[in-house]
Amino acid sequence: MKEIVTTSGLTKVYGNSICIDQLNMNVRENRIYGFLGPNGAGKSTTLKLLLGLVHPTGGEISIFGEQLSAKSRMNILRQTGSLIESPSYYGHLTAKENLKIYAALLQVPERNIEKVLQIVRLDKQHNKKLSKFSLGMKQRFGLASALLSFPKLLILDEPSNGLDPAGIQEMRELIKSLPREYGMTVIVSSHILSEIDQIADDIGIIASGKMMYQGELNRLHETDSDKTLEEIFLDFTREAQSL
Repeated sequence: MKEIVTTSGLTKVYGNSICIDQLNMNVRENRIYGFLGPNGAGKSTTLKLLLGLVHPTGGEISIFGEQLSAKSRMNILRQTGSLIESPSYYGHLTAKENLKIYAALLQVPERNIEKVLQIVRLDKQHNKKLSKFSLGMKQRFGLASALLSFPKLLILDEPSNGLDPAGIQEMRELIKSLPREYGMTVIVSSHILSEIDQIADDIGIIASGKMMYQGELNRLHETDSDKTLEEIFLDFTREAQSL
């Protein structure tokens, strides 16, 4: 199966602190890759490295078979959507007006706006100012902006932040549908292990900047069939602490 994202020996050092330590990551095409780790493990930094928002200290990143560099970054980003931390927006403008600005910047047709608003179920709120949106609605708007170009690769960092239980379920079903209905590859980071357990095809567990496990989620459960994902996750994080 074709790999959309690969990293080799990826390293990021801040001062005397190693944030990412020789990370080898492999994300396969048309799959959902669940990226797990405790707070401070390096999840968000890794995702920012993949987007070129942070420069690596060492190692390589390849996306769509092309090495990420200053020269290739814009071409890669044209095929990549992302929701990292809180979505940015103009509060005095409506959801539709905000997306029109993004569409112009991304050079994508405005007809995509209606499609993505329907996908995230904000089509009936498109004329409402973003400043009046609830936290959960803002999170769904952020996903709409990430989907606007219908990218080949979608990178989501804690997409369920601010959502109520019904919203979390909607987000789960939406993410699960993206590879099947739109041919997207999705990398999703979350601290809600039960959600990752229900949507991921493959999984990577990072702790102390090191990749502790990577592979198919089903095989992980087969190996430790008597344990929940949370218990398996805790075993790996304890192992990292003992290294």
